Amino acid sequence: MQSKYIQTNGVRLHYLEAGRGKPIIVMHGLTANANAFDGLITHGFADLGHIYSVDLRGRGKSEQPPADYSMKAHSKDIIGMMDLLGLEKVILVGHSFGALMSWYLYSLIPHRIEKIVFIDAAARLHPDTRELLQPTMSRLGKIYTSYKEYMNWVREAPFLADAWDEDMQSYFDADIEFLADGQVTSRSKPVHIIEAVNGVFEENWEPLIRNTSIPSLLINATGAYGDEHSPPLLPKELAKETVAMMPNCQYMEVEGNHQTMMYGKGAKQIVQAIKDFLSK
Repeated sequence: MQSKYIQTNGVRLHYLEAGRGKPIIVMHGLTANANAFDGLITHGFADLGHIYSVDLRGRGKSEQPPADYSMKAHSKDIIGMMDLLGLEKVILVGHSFGALMSWYLYSLIPHRIEKIVFIDAAARLHPDTRELLQPTMSRLGKIYTSYKEYMNWVREAPFLADAWDEDMQSYFDADIEFLADGQVTSRSKPVHIIEAVNGVFEENWEPLIRNTSIPSLLINATGAYGDEHSPPLLPKELAKETVAMMPNCQYMEVEGNHQTMMYGKGAKQIVQAIKDFLSK
């Protein structure tokens, strides 16, 4: 994938580009980065269209403005990017926070979105979502003595459920910055992520979801998000509840959990599901 930058809405955004055909804008999860979709790329995602995988503001290699991580600001970044690249109509693929952004973007520019793929997001998640996300959130702002210590933490993280995949390496490498003394820390700043979370809770999502009338696909992973006794971040019944709110949405279940679904067998299943969906 080619690494590129664009100045939009007063922010310098980084994005990865690959493939040819219809434009597909890809948006990652809350604390993730553009490389979160590398597992899908390995399994042929770039054969489905012209992929633009974006580092959202404050994440990855994108600029970190001191404030405004609202849904509106995030969406204006993407709309500005579309304008500058001459993308009149796009397909959206969003994982988690990126899926919520897809609903929000559709509410702003419905005429410019052809289809949407929502990956593991819904009007309601598991009631213990805050606790389930604590391990991945805990890395934000933490200083590791070395890259090795950081990677040891990653490989033992409960949300990976002993399912390490080589395609995860580029994602976690893009997650950190090196400090002068060899220590490493997360690129994403806790204060920015907290503001983004607050922005999510400020929105009334159900009306936006119900007004999403274009062809859509919701892909759900029902594996434990943690040890074998942990629940999935998005239980099947809540995913199907959201699918039922939309007049033209399909449901697809894949292997893995909220994180590991993006790699290995889950990634292969996601790419096939998207391929089938886009061919209709």
